Amino acid sequence: MLRRWVRSLGVTAFFALTLTTFAQAEKRVALVIGNGNYKAVAKLNNPANDAQAVAALLKSSGFDVVEVRHDLSNAALRRAVNNFSDHIRGADIAVVYFAGHGIEVDGTNYLIPVDAELKRDIDVEDEALPLDRVVKILEPVRRLRLVILDACRDNPFAPTMKRTLGTRSIGRGLARVEPSPNTLIAFAAKAGSTADDGDGERNSPFTAALVRHIAEPGLDLRIALGRVRDDVLTYTKFQQEPFVYGSLGGNIIPLVAAREDPEAAARRDFESAVRANSRDAWERFISRHQKSLYANLGRASLAMLIEAEKQKAAEAAERARAEAAEKARREAAEKARIEAEKAEAKRRADEEKAAQARRAAEAERQRIEAQKAAEKARLEAIVKAKAEAAEKARREAAEKARIEAEKAEAKRRAEEKAAEARRAAEAEKRKLEEAAKAETKEIKVAALPGTSNAADITRSLQVELRRVGCHVSSIDGRWNASSQKAMENFNRYAGMQLGVSAATEDALDAVRGKKSRICPLICQRGFRADGERCVAITCPRGQVLGSDGTCAARPKAAARSGPNNAATNREGGSPSSRTDGSIGVVCDTLGCRSGKIGRANRDGSLPAGCQRVNTSGNSSGIASVHSQQIICN
Repeated sequence: MLRRWVRSLGVTAFFALTLTTFAQAEKRVALVIGNGNYKAVAKLNNPANDAQAVAALLKSSGFDVVEVRHDLSNAALRRAVNNFSDHIRGADIAVVYFAGHGIEVDGTNYLIPVDAELKRDIDVEDEALPLDRVVKILEPVRRLRLVILDACRDNPFAPTMKRTLGTRSIGRGLARVEPSPNTLIAFAAKAGSTADDGDGERNSPFTAALVRHIAEPGLDLRIALGRVRDDVLTYTKFQQEPFVYGSLGGNIIPLVAAREDPEAAARRDFESAVRANSRDAWERFISRHQKSLYANLGRASLAMLIEAEKQKAAEAAERARAEAAEKARREAAEKARIEAEKAEAKRRADEEKAAQARRAAEAERQRIEAQKAAEKARLEAIVKAKAEAAEKARREAAEKARIEAEKAEAKRRAEEKAAEARRAAEAEKRKLEEAAKAETKEIKVAALPGTSNAADITRSLQVELRRVGCHVSSIDGRWNASSQKAMENFNRYAGMQLGVSAATEDALDAVRGKKSRICPLICQRGFRADGERCVAITCPRGQVLGSDGTCAARPKAAARSGPNNAATNREGGSPSSRTDGSIGVVCDTLGCRSGKIGRANRDGSLPAGCQRVNTSGNSSGIASVHSQQIICN
């Protein structure tokens, strides 16, 4: 409470006295430029007056250097900025003020000299001075860098300026900037808007407000620029809003320092004593500043401190007594609690001991019973294992005997089947050799050049169609539906359009011109194409050929029928029927042809119009027994 009262006294004294915040800056410099007499556009009335007013204000405020320039050309503007860099070395505060025309192109702000023409947008880089150049010149300044631009007037060059690039933008007013720390850039109007040059007044609204506020002694520059903003908004009826870009630190930075305060030392010592708030601090302050306006405040603060210390000591004694009584009460309560807990613990320990004895007896009983049950289960498992081992040995012996018997039977059947196959193969080989010789002789006679009758042409064409894989029926010199179908297949796969109603010499020549197979090889069910031949599909042990031509697991055997049905199934259909109705393809040295698949008679002879052929095929036309097939016309 005492500390708050002393602080309130300090605040009252602070507002009662005129105090200072900063000492006079060591060096302050300024460059003031007013460009109004433009050559290529209309003249501005106020820049010259604005520059004079700002320069006079800064000179009267004690600035060490104030450079004033009017109506500068491009070269003169650049030279003035460069020469100003000589003055800023060692400066604490530097100000650059520009009144005139400014322009923004592609996000870059430029100050326009009086001789600029700006006929094209690219001329701005040569005929105007970038704002960044001015900011860079000010970098050596230690404390404050201030750029003031009363140059946001509407751009008079825009209506006549030629655009060289469609992507280049020319803004209204100036563009937003992001200066480095301790740098402020004040626009007469915020980015993207324009400023008023003054309606018949001597100065623009922005400069008139600047002159009123920025040189007030001890006033922080940011507050001064805020007051400028408020005045301009009021004057222009909120049509123009000045804007400041950049940031400063936490210290108060006035453009003009405040006057020296005679009570400054006493105020600083008083604030130090308030912070310390001890007898020694207040006594030193009173002895040092006995005649100061703060002396009485110091004495009152000391008296209040002494009184507070006494009150604090009395309160401390009372707290000590109360704490001692409370401590004794807590100790007695704690002792009673401990005794009660000991009694409760003893009771629980006795109960737990009795419970443990009961649990131990129950556990021993359960252990004995479990041991008996385990022994019984062990003996039963031994008996069961012996029985299972005996049964397994019996099954293995029976299975071994069965396998040996099956092997012997299979060996006997295989030997009988092999002998029968050898006899049949030798007989079939002789028949096939004789048939092949006779048919080859017939084909050679039919294929002699110079044949002109229709039967010879038909036979020759059938031979050629078989050679290219398109004729699968017999070669008989008759142009029937099978021959026409073969000719249609040739046209389809050779991409030709020969007549199919009759055999012609043109068709014969066209087929003879093909040196390799034209029609694809088509095999019957149970066979697959292998190059220029059909080979039987062999399934692994335990699988059979399905209706879709793929191997599948052998189905379970159906219930056996009577003897008559079995005989019928083995022979297949009625005794007089020797074909199953399906169509097969036969390939040999003469080509491939189609026919109905047949079966031999019961005595082993072939039905009329049928022949035994090699369906897997090799260079000699002789097949192994497992790939022979009976084909009927």
